[in-house]
Amino acid sequence: MNRRTSKIILLMASLVVTSSLTSLQAQKAEKAARKRIYAVEPVYPELLKRSNIGGVVRLLIVISPKGTVDTVNQLGGNAALVEAATNAVKKWRYAPADAETTQEVSITFDPRNFR
Repeated sequence: MNRRTSKIILLMASLVVTSSLTSLQAQKAEKAARKRIYAVEPVYPELLKRSNIGGVVRLLIVISPKGTVDTVNQLGGNAALVEAATNAVKKWRYAPADAETTQEVSITFDPRNFR
């Protein structure tokens, strides 16, 4: 087997391993998803709404076994929108579980469709 063939085989094997790991991570996240039983809509900052400034806020939340949101970490989004989303998400409640879970949530702020 020549050097080029060896590199191709190694590359293909690493792609298979990476694909498998990504699939396992997705399955684990799907199993960890908790049912939200109470949600508060975020307050859209009036200045941003009037200025037609929107966007998507991505947050990583830690949910206690009791179902309360313990920690909120910003993954992306406009800082003013992140603050509004964080304030709302901290009031959300999830179904109880045996252990603490982590979940990613996205909140879309669209000035045309927001109340």
